[in-house]
Amino acid sequence: MVKKIVNILILILLASSAVGYAADLASVVSPKGGASVCVQDTSRPKSKSAKPKKERVNIKKVTFENFDQCYERAMKYYNNQMYLTAAGLFEDLYPLSLGTPRADTILYTFAQCYYKNKDYNMAAFHFRDYVRRYPNTERTEDAFYYCISSIYNTSPDYYLDQSSTDYAIEEIKTFLITYPNNSHIEECNVMLDDLRLKLARKDLEILILYYNTDHYEACQIAAKNFFNEYSYSPLMPEAVYYLVLNNYEYARKSVERKKIERYKACIEACERMERDYKDSKYYKETAKIAQEAQKQLQKLQAKS
Repeated sequence: MVKKIVNILILILLASSAVGYAADLASVVSPKGGASVCVQDTSRPKSKSAKPKKERVNIKKVTFENFDQCYERAMKYYNNQMYLTAAGLFEDLYPLSLGTPRADTILYTFAQCYYKNKDYNMAAFHFRDYVRRYPNTERTEDAFYYCISSIYNTSPDYYLDQSSTDYAIEEIKTFLITYPNNSHIEECNVMLDDLRLKLARKDLEILILYYNTDHYEACQIAAKNFFNEYSYSPLMPEAVYYLVLNNYEYARKSVERKKIERYKACIEACERMERDYKDSKYYKETAKIAQEAQKQLQKLQAKS
């Protein structure tokens, strides 16, 4: 009897377990059946120190709406010496900034981008544009200086056309007249000296070419013009030296009736070298030429 009762209790417990299992199974049935879906979360817990990633902004076009953001980016590029990237943004920003307090800052910094990147033609253009548009700001004097500095840097080597060198000299003079008390006087004088030396070298090379090609009269005319134009130049001793050589060869190859006056011209050039440039490296040679020319002149005078 007792054994029968125990078996009945075991059957009741088994039935209860089956009902519970059926209920658990029903809880994972598809939502179509109306039951809620139970999904186990297998992802790792997020670290408390993890920072949310910033959304990357890709600005394809500068507009009034994103103007401030683009301006900050351009200045950041400029300060990080990414001048061409900054210049591209400033170029788009400037038309939108006209009439605002930022306009002159943008144009000035835009020009500085080209100057610092050594694109002196573009720098000169934009600095000149700044001076024209904003003639009375605290940056105008500096913009004018950077303009002439840019023009100076576009001057070519002496053996090329020197029209831009002449232009640079005139612009530097204009700057010095406009701002006589500017802080760049020393730099301007250095630039002027260098540009004038370049012009003098080109004219001296022309003088030498006339001598080397036996165009003696043309060489004399070129020397005279050189002395008038570049009397202060450090190239003067060399110019006098070639005039001495030229006049000696001219006299030596002349007909008899012309030799006296041309040897005298040679001796005069030698005397100029002795008087003004006795310390130059050309003096010893011209002194020898002077002695030879004097001998030839005495012979000719004795004959006559």
